[in-house]
Amino acid sequence: MQASQQHRSSGMSNRLYYLPPQEAEAHCLPQFQSFDHQLCYNDGSQGTNFSFQGSSERYCTLESSSATGSYAIYNSPSTVSFSPNGSPNSQQDSQSYPSDPHHSPDNTYGSPMSASCITDDVSDLKHKLRELETVMLGPDSDIINSYDSTFTPNKSSLEMDSWRDTMEMISGGDLKQILVACAKSVSDNDLLMAQWLMDELRQMVSVSGEPIQRLGAYMLEGLVARLASSGSSIYKALRCKEPASADLLSYMHILYEVCPYFKFGYMSANGAIAEAMKDENRVHIIDFQIGQGSQWITLIQAFSARPGGPPHIRITGIDDSTSAYARGGGLNIVGQRLSRLAESVKVPFEFHAADMSGCEVQLENLGARPGEALAVNFAFMLHHMPDESVSTQNHRDRLLRLVKSLSPKVVTLVEQESNTNTAAFFPRFLETLNYYTAMFESIDVTLPREHKKRISVEQHCLARDVVNIIACEGVERVERHELLGKWRLRFAMAGFTPYPLSSLVNATIKRLLENYSDKYRLEEREGALYLGWMDRDLVASCAWK
Repeated sequence: MQASQQHRSSGMSNRLYYLPPQEAEAHCLPQFQSFDHQLCYNDGSQGTNFSFQGSSERYCTLESSSATGSYAIYNSPSTVSFSPNGSPNSQQDSQSYPSDPHHSPDNTYGSPMSASCITDDVSDLKHKLRELETVMLGPDSDIINSYDSTFTPNKSSLEMDSWRDTMEMISGGDLKQILVACAKSVSDNDLLMAQWLMDELRQMVSVSGEPIQRLGAYMLEGLVARLASSGSSIYKALRCKEPASADLLSYMHILYEVCPYFKFGYMSANGAIAEAMKDENRVHIIDFQIGQGSQWITLIQAFSARPGGPPHIRITGIDDSTSAYARGGGLNIVGQRLSRLAESVKVPFEFHAADMSGCEVQLENLGARPGEALAVNFAFMLHHMPDESVSTQNHRDRLLRLVKSLSPKVVTLVEQESNTNTAAFFPRFLETLNYYTAMFESIDVTLPREHKKRISVEQHCLARDVVNIIACEGVERVERHELLGKWRLRFAMAGFTPYPLSSLVNATIKRLLENYSDKYRLEEREGALYLGWMDRDLVASCAWK
């Protein structure tokens, strides 16, 4: 970052945003949300086996019936898993296709056509419809043979029209359209149609295929989970055998490097904090959900180069115990890492750990001291806080009021630009499909499909959120994103006013994006920055005071 000589913070060079590779190796690990609940894969000689299981209870059992009073959907299979081509099948229904020419990598959806009800054989199609007619209307009905004759339309004929339309849709092979139709059936509690479409989707999705196939695999699992359980314990049931801590950090670091969303968020927040604190001698940063603490590495280095010397920096890191696994230990690990870095660049530094959830934070946990300029960071965190639609305590707004009472110089907000908080199931499904389609497409551009860790990156860092949004309700649904317009209202109601972002920072971020695909776009609107993929906003960043 090149600054003018007149700018007091001109000494804060590019190190605010970039690390040499060796320093990144030593210090910089991406900050993410909690990772206690994971999906799991097993890599074997027969290919990738994907399953959802709990440490003490199964997830995605298709005959799921628990104490929560859930109902069964399928009669035969016991556990959903992904076959070697990445398509979800039940354990009992899984099959291999050693010589099936339709089961080659060149197949559009990597699926064995022989296992699908898609067919060009008219007699087979009639047979399928006859079976469906019998299920719906009884053995004595004869709608199919008399369908072309003249009769008064009734409910049964309209239903058959719907099933015929569905068959045509399946034959067309539009995976996105079938996912939407399946979600609509789930929303309408049309279990027979939902089961049929899920069977078809299993032949089409693949965790190693096109972006929509990979996302479709996780969205299908969310739909199955929604029907197979009441939803009250699904999020906890996603807990399974986690990868080694070092592996999980590796997956997180890969995602951090190939997607600019997180770098964008941290850079814009750091720029606002550096600008607000350019004349301060004592700086206190409160970071809600500090994760690995990697956001602060470049900021500490930038402060070390500040004209007139660095300020005294104190960081209060808040994070609950669910992130301890990803770190390989408690918050003391973050404190030690940042302390070593600060010492190496001669920046006076203190670290205070607050090992708790944001819902538990009270004024006394924040450790505010007189004489310190305060900055508060909400990066990819507030959407986890339940609001008034979930709890009368409304921790989302409570935290904002609590922070405002401390009179901070700057508060930074970075959030995914998605509307999944209070939306009903079906529109929420559509929003999730649209949002994560853009996310998966962007990953496809920067991370080769044959990358051996790509499946693990998407599984451990993205799929869990997708399943939670689709499968869970109430307090169990913790992924509750809001659009920036809604966040603006919340901050305004808490008494905040907008704090302008630095144009210098914006220019630096634009240069960063040049290292990625030209399909990324950066827009500044109404004092906020939006990072998007093609025509879809994905992350928004703004600052308040």
